[in-house]
Amino acid sequence: MSLENAPDDVKLAVDLIMLLEEHHIAPETVLRALEIVTRDFERKVKPASGTTE
Repeated sequence: MSLENAPDDVKLAVDLIMLLEEHHIAPETVLRALEIVTRDFERKVKPASGTTE
């Protein structure tokens, strides 16, 4: 499968993997950072409920 025909999320994932590997970031550090990023973006996609967390 050609990357140019891949969905945007796959393209982004490949770009991120390449960036992290090129900078020799430890896998454990990457996973912890991705947990933080995931929480942040999950909050951004939640519908506004009118309450604060």
